[in-house]
Amino acid sequence: MEENKLPKAVYDPLDMHQYRIDKLPRREKSKFERWLAILGPPVALLAFIILGFFTQLPFLTDIDPARIISEEAREAFQTLGSEAFSRSNHLMLAIFAASILLWLTNAIPNYLTSLIVIISIILCKVVPEKEALAQLGHPVMWLNIMSFVLASMLVTTGLAKRFALWFLLKFGKSAGSVFLSFLAINTILSACISSTTGKAAIMLPIFMVISAIYGARPGEGKRNFGRSLVLQNLLQINLGAGVYMTGSGANLLAVAIIGGAIGGKIFYGDWLMAMFPVMVGIMLIGYLLAMKVFFPLSPEERRPQIEGGMERLRQEYRRLGKLSTQEVKALIIFSLILGFWATDRLHGISATVVAFVGAIIALTPRIGIVKWNDVEIPWHLMLFSAGAYALGSGLSLTDLPSISVNAIFDQFGVGGHTPFWVLYVLMTGVMAFSGLIFQSTAMRAMIFVPIAIGIAGRFGYDVISLALPTAFMIEHVYVFPFNSKPAALLYETDMYSFTDTMKYGIAMMVISWLVIILAGETWFRVVGITPNGVF
Repeated sequence: MEENKLPKAVYDPLDMHQYRIDKLPRREKSKFERWLAILGPPVALLAFIILGFFTQLPFLTDIDPARIISEEAREAFQTLGSEAFSRSNHLMLAIFAASILLWLTNAIPNYLTSLIVIISIILCKVVPEKEALAQLGHPVMWLNIMSFVLASMLVTTGLAKRFALWFLLKFGKSAGSVFLSFLAINTILSACISSTTGKAAIMLPIFMVISAIYGARPGEGKRNFGRSLVLQNLLQINLGAGVYMTGSGANLLAVAIIGGAIGGKIFYGDWLMAMFPVMVGIMLIGYLLAMKVFFPLSPEERRPQIEGGMERLRQEYRRLGKLSTQEVKALIIFSLILGFWATDRLHGISATVVAFVGAIIALTPRIGIVKWNDVEIPWHLMLFSAGAYALGSGLSLTDLPSISVNAIFDQFGVGGHTPFWVLYVLMTGVMAFSGLIFQSTAMRAMIFVPIAIGIAGRFGYDVISLALPTAFMIEHVYVFPFNSKPAALLYETDMYSFTDTMKYGIAMMVISWLVIILAGETWFRVVGITPNGVF
């Protein structure tokens, strides 16, 4: 007799649940990446030993106290003396170089590198133990934690998914309007969810089903509709985070570094005012280039290919049921939070305090919305951030960025008056294109924002005018699959090729840089970031 066999599962391209993150294949490391991981630890250790104990760099040995910018570093120089301060700088440089090598090679988990950084700056006496360990309690760290509590509120109640489906069904009446709907959805969700990976997890099943409806499938079924939709979503997920100060942990890290340098704070409303028109403008340019130049749609691709496809999305939307009381409460809480964040310059209440109050209400039994066990806080990211802040504290105490910048400019004979526009173009370009190499937006913020601060100090320009536009370029991490977690995640959908993402991503990165240069000349002057009469 023929054995009974279970029927093979039928592939359903409109089943939204099959596109969850946990069902996507994981990209294996290439041979080059595996070699980097092997060489990372010994090379990092060697760099630490050589720079920390066997090298005497002239610019760190003979430090001119008049060139020290940081008030903390000036006090340390006076307290420790020239020789001890020089030793601290050498050790700080050694720790910094070793940590960058470990982060770049991805040899060990990034949170483990951060723990090594914290203990290293303590044992090397670069930063006092109390200050190094206190970075986990940094106000921005708390803002990160509370933001994840609030984001979990939107995800747990289903409000984020409901909004995305509603908006798409309401306004996605044609192929072109579908793309614009995703632009709007990503921009709005970025105000509420500070994790780009979290946004990708919410949006991925939706745009994969839409792609299938219009005839685009993974693998051999690649079509311009799928290429364009997924790559535009990748662009929008990242650039949407750049619209808001709370859009990502890297933004918050940059704000903390700049705030420490100016002895004040950057307001949420100021960041939003500066970046909303810029980022939305870039996303619209990305939409036009994708639709007209890189991935133009044939007449066939502009029509749904699966009959009743949109009805499946309506079924998914109906499955959510009527708007629940919990969803209404979540909407009210987050609307109030966003209102207070956007008007922080008027009332003076910090974004951290506002998020704290919102999270307390959300977690309060009976009147709240979520339980602590429902909250997804990526503690590995928190530990990584704590290490980054500790490293930033060490850089501030030693004034290493500005001392190094001065040495480099002196070496190349750059002195006197360098036009502001030269420095502006240089720093925004370096920050943007460093996204092609670095895997961590937080690491880029930690490296290049202090350099921008040091350059501004050397040439007598306002720190905000140079450091903040540099920070505005943090989220441009969408070219290669290894540039960010959303880029790696969406590449696994197999809806586009490496060549597709490279040509579209590099074009958008160059355009974004040109737009930020233009904004420096125009809009940023209006909102008081760049000074008048310097371009």
